[in-house]
Amino acid sequence: MYKSEIEGYTIEDAKLSDLEAIVSIYNETIAGRTVTADLEPVTVDSRLRWFEEHLPDSRPLWVMKSGDEIVAWLSFQSFYGRPAYNATAEISIYISGNHRAKGLGSILLKKAIEFSPSISVKTLLGFVFAHNEPSLSLLRKFGFEEWAFLPRVANLDGVERDLVILGRRIDGNEENGEGLH
Repeated sequence: MYKSEIEGYTIEDAKLSDLEAIVSIYNETIAGRTVTADLEPVTVDSRLRWFEEHLPDSRPLWVMKSGDEIVAWLSFQSFYGRPAYNATAEISIYISGNHRAKGLGSILLKKAIEFSPSISVKTLLGFVFAHNEPSLSLLRKFGFEEWAFLPRVANLDGVERDLVILGRRIDGNEENGEGLH
């Protein structure tokens, strides 16, 4: 079970009872057409299988709380679903609108990088729309580099958008602060 307290926030493994708040935060981002390729809000029921795929000892899903309120979440997801890629995970960070631009993404990303060796993850990936400069900047701040550029692969309301895949190798020195920017 993962639990960490930092800067007045608690980060812990998500529970099924947290799924409604996780979905709510996710749905907040859909209308902006910057963060996700979903075009309509998702339901708690539609995310149950996704939730169940997250296991604390290999592909955790964390919630960040301020008191009892869930203000953000981070997920580790398997990349490509084949055993040879078990040491690679895609990370996603979603922050409630009222709590953006407060450094929460940096707190979560730093914890994820530090935690990765304990779940045998050696490579982290982020899939980000090219017009999502805040997310690109966050990942670059923590040493992620552009590994792929997929031009015009998404259609958001008639506007074709590019996807950037950023990656970062984890060398195992992250726990003591080395390798973090």
